[in-house]
Amino acid sequence: MRIKLDENMPSDFEALLRSSGHDVATAREENLSGADDPVVLEKATKEERLLMILDADFADIRRFPLGGHGEIVVFRLQDQRWAVMKEPAQRLLESDLLEKLEQGLAVVDENRVRFRLKKGNEE
Repeated sequence: MRIKLDENMPSDFEALLRSSGHDVATAREENLSGADDPVVLEKATKEERLLMILDADFADIRRFPLGGHGEIVVFRLQDQRWAVMKEPAQRLLESDLLEKLEQGLAVVDENRVRFRLKKGNEE
């Protein structure tokens, strides 16, 4: 899977994704640090990469309507350190849920993953 990580995602998560065989690009290595949200999302969409981010603004489907961009995974954790993020991240990667996300949104918290899929992509 092709994935773009926002600038605030832990480098340990990047390593986990790469070791799991994913093609990972980061906002940092592409000089997108500090870029506005729509710029980062547009870049990920053009590159056909799923965007993984900690910014809860991306979970607002009024601001980022489903189907108008590529896939987004928002990690919405009380504590954003890797020690806390690791278990939900591994749970997500071990599931087959990301393959079903086409142009949708997933919100990951400490206990669950919630999905919003674009219309016509529901099971």
